[in-house]
Amino acid sequence: MKKHNVLIGITGGIAAYKIPNLCRLFIKNSYNVKIVMTENATNFVSTLTFEAIIRSKVYVNEFIEGSNESAIEHINLVDWADIIVIAPATANTIAKIAHGIGDNLLTSLMLVASNKTIFICPAMNTRMYLNPVTQQNIEILRKRSFFIIEPDEGELACGDVGPGRLKEVNDIFDLINKHVNALDNFKGIKFIITAGPTIEYIDPVRFISNRSSGKMGIALADYASLMGGEVLLIGHLLQSHGKLFNTIIIDKAIEMLELLKENVKKYDILIMAAAVADFKPKNVANEKIKKGEGLILELEENPDILKELSKLKNDRQVFVGFAAETSNSIENARKKLIEKNLDMIVLNNVLRQDIGFDSDYNEVTLIFKNNEILQIPKMKKSEIASIIVDKAIEIYKSKNV
Repeated sequence: MKKHNVLIGITGGIAAYKIPNLCRLFIKNSYNVKIVMTENATNFVSTLTFEAIIRSKVYVNEFIEGSNESAIEHINLVDWADIIVIAPATANTIAKIAHGIGDNLLTSLMLVASNKTIFICPAMNTRMYLNPVTQQNIEILRKRSFFIIEPDEGELACGDVGPGRLKEVNDIFDLINKHVNALDNFKGIKFIITAGPTIEYIDPVRFISNRSSGKMGIALADYASLMGGEVLLIGHLLQSHGKLFNTIIIDKAIEMLELLKENVKKYDILIMAAAVADFKPKNVANEKIKKGEGLILELEENPDILKELSKLKNDRQVFVGFAAETSNSIENARKKLIEKNLDMIVLNNVLRQDIGFDSDYNEVTLIFKNNEILQIPKMKKSEIASIIVDKAIEIYKSKNV
């Protein structure tokens, strides 16, 4: 089995003290490890600590007096690495990478690492993390195909409570190791995923829609692509995520249906996470309806997208649906699973205010074709997404032995 080379970049955050344990996890699991530290990082943990763990030189300075190789050290390190992990990633370093500033060895090597798999693990004060500038910089990196390992929520070293705490190193390692091991498992598998609401126009400026944020669908696409799958995401008002996966923006349910009919046969797994409008205005005004003109809004049903697509499904494909229910939840979800020829349905209770719409958290029930039921407790949508995609892969593998 090939030993993978992981280059760990450590920046000047208090969470740097956790990274020796991350190094040990990689080494224990047969990874080759090299380390680059910023000058500020050495104020938290010494280079000697890391050199004792990895039994190799730690790189800090880009130019070392008397070294003929130092001028191209950043290129040599990038060429060596299969994976680059920056942990902890401070707001300052994230900003530099996002805007192409190479003022130290770590940020310089990031300028030549565009063809590498890169994981960014933010860790900082809650207000600093939630600052719109930091969030914008993280989004820039996400669009450039960096994998963002989101921080945990909790008490921080400064005493604040909220998001910004470095994700536990065991979780960071597990996610990266899973990515490495999943490349063969997911390789060649094509996902078509829908996300967010659809909108149905009343006139050129007004429409009816629903509260879906699209976070669940984007999390599904993020994870499937992280694991090495080929992903097409279709939805309304979605951000492009660079080369991680392709995105097609639509408005109306009929547009989504037409796109899916055109493309679904080319894909192995369909995950229908979009909250498609059940109804649309029967008549759409060509001009803005003025106040005082009166408005009677007559609705008609949209086509049932999954029911239509079930006619095109072949035996090797996996179809996953979502059900937002408020009563008789299990019974109604099972009925949808059967009627729409699904392999799995994800049941949401949309009455709870602490999960679901607009939240980063959810609590769902997975119902399978064989009547198996899996209850998933409240957790981040990104974590739920990994469970859903992994289960879809299991089903796909069982169909395509």
